[in-house]
Amino acid sequence: MTVQPRYRRVLLKISGEALLGDQEFGIDAKTVNRIAADVAEVRAMGVEVCLVVGGGNIFRGISGAGWGIDRGTADHMGMLATVINALAMQSALERIDVPTRVQSAIPMSSVCEPYIRRRAQRHMEKQRVVIFAAGTGNPFFTTDTAAALRASEMACDALLKGTQVDGVYSADPKKDPKAVRYDRLTYMEVLTRQLGVMDASAIALSRDNGIPILVFSIHNDGAFAEVVSGRGKSTIVCDANG
Repeated sequence: MTVQPRYRRVLLKISGEALLGDQEFGIDAKTVNRIAADVAEVRAMGVEVCLVVGGGNIFRGISGAGWGIDRGTADHMGMLATVINALAMQSALERIDVPTRVQSAIPMSSVCEPYIRRRAQRHMEKQRVVIFAAGTGNPFFTTDTAAALRASEMACDALLKGTQVDGVYSADPKKDPKAVRYDRLTYMEVLTRQLGVMDASAIALSRDNGIPILVFSIHNDGAFAEVVSGRGKSTIVCDANG
């Protein structure tokens, strides 16, 4: 029996660190190819997919600011790192015959398309995967906020955040063996408990637009498709009635 997806259109947010694999810096081709295969699997289910990829595997704006680089400049450097990751992901997807478009919030027409909301929506309607790069195009905003913003603009049914662990915990489970895992949380619980799922502006934006956030492990093969189908192990963040 074919499992029907729970969502029609989703945004997948993955961190730049997720692309590291076993490396300390850069992009691990095997990891990128595995994530691309997971995206292709969800697309084959008839789900419209878009992505936001962070840039922390190459450069983090906050770290750069700590080195004495102006925060605005450091954040723009981080945005350029996300473009590199987006192009790597596009290449991996197109190698397995998944039509993909990269749209950057910072115009760079010789590399990729500029971000145009209606064009991105049209791409998705044509079953193309759209990767949103360069965050929001503004310093002082994280790629988590960019993911919530693009999910809202694309009228996504859900925002899925692929992380290092299989949900939201009360503390880092790698450091605290007593950390409690949650199956369901409200937006306000995440904000008041400061659980660090995403930054506060991303949570508030998702709440205001009624977009549930599902947190799952990006390191498990097929986990993306399982969560989209409502079967996978994840934590859902939604309103009290969700």
